[in-house]
Amino acid sequence: MMNRPHPRPAHPRPAQSTRLLLLLLAIALPITLAAPAQTPPAQPPAQAPTAQQPPAQAPQQPPPPAPTDDQAGPQTDNGPIILKKKKEPAPDAEPPAPAAPAEPKVKNPNGETFSLRVDVPIVNLDVNVILDKTHQFVPGLKSGNFQILEDGVPQQISSVRIAQTPITAVMLLEFAANSYYFIYDMQNASAQFFHTLRPDDYIAVITYDLRTHILTDFTNNKDVVAQILRSLTIPGFSDTDMFDALYETLDRTSRIEGRKYIILIGTGRDTFSKLTLDKMLAKIKATPNVTIFSIGTGAFIREIADSRGQMGGIQRLDYLQAENQLRTFAQMTGGLYFNPLFQGALPDVFNQINDSIRNQYVLTYRPSNNKNDGSYRRVKVSLVDNEGHPLRMSDEKGKPLKYSVVSRDGYKAKLPVE
Repeated sequence: MMNRPHPRPAHPRPAQSTRLLLLLLAIALPITLAAPAQTPPAQPPAQAPTAQQPPAQAPQQPPPPAPTDDQAGPQTDNGPIILKKKKEPAPDAEPPAPAAPAEPKVKNPNGETFSLRVDVPIVNLDVNVILDKTHQFVPGLKSGNFQILEDGVPQQISSVRIAQTPITAVMLLEFAANSYYFIYDMQNASAQFFHTLRPDDYIAVITYDLRTHILTDFTNNKDVVAQILRSLTIPGFSDTDMFDALYETLDRTSRIEGRKYIILIGTGRDTFSKLTLDKMLAKIKATPNVTIFSIGTGAFIREIADSRGQMGGIQRLDYLQAENQLRTFAQMTGGLYFNPLFQGALPDVFNQINDSIRNQYVLTYRPSNNKNDGSYRRVKVSLVDNEGHPLRMSDEKGKPLKYSVVSRDGYKAKLPVE
């Protein structure tokens, strides 16, 4: 059996080959044209935007020419800001009102800062409440327990507090050659007060006879004060010009801020002072923030001389007047007066002074009379209970206790120029 030969593939005809070639070109042409879209084409030249097609972000163009008068409507560029053409005012329109001038800025000369201060009258009273028998300070009182009368008018107390602060004091000592016993009492009294001082207390020492002698200014060095007190052994004169010495001391202490104290130790006699008692009392009234504690000397020797009949009527009257002067100075300033008979009483005397100085009530109020007329206002402080009656004190056994309220008897109001 003979094998059948395979037929040969027929060759396409020329027409069919042409149609096949055109079909392949038609299919490949879109692919060839679409491939270059993957790379950014070259930027065509800028064309003006139309309303149908918003312009793409074009490169910066040179600014358009300035608008002319015959152009109407807004002038725009390719940026986001639109500037409208300013309208010229009509010829018959009223001109606009001028703008208000800017408020001038005033500067202080040389860059200094100035302040305005308004003085509101405020009165501070240092008040001590002490038991008459033991001379102890009475704590625990409230604002409702105090009553203040200024020229007979009740005052509203704003605050009450207890002050415990260091002291600034002057020891004003009578050092004259009138009697050794007086000098001896003065030395013991000043030494006893010296031992009650604390490290933060400031003390000045002044003596007086015919003149005033400042031995040391205010210092907290106790060694300096002790050395000065030991040097008081031989006096120079026998005269005692107490008024002049106290006046000068008040004048010096008035220049110091804060509360000051004067420990006046002497007989209280005055011989040849230029000032009178009335001027001395006026000076005490006019000096604020000063409390005087007076201690009499020579009480024991005077008692002995009086018992032996060695003191005549005039001499006895002279010493009684001296005691009354020392007591008046203390009472006017809210201080205390002592006239110890024996030296053993001095520790108790200065313990009372120390407690009175370091433990005291400070009452603050605004006076109802707020005039700055320079007048002297009399002040009276008393203790009352919740119903306004005088306050009664009693001990643990229910026995009534007598007490004393010690304070200034008044103050001098400011003048308008102060």
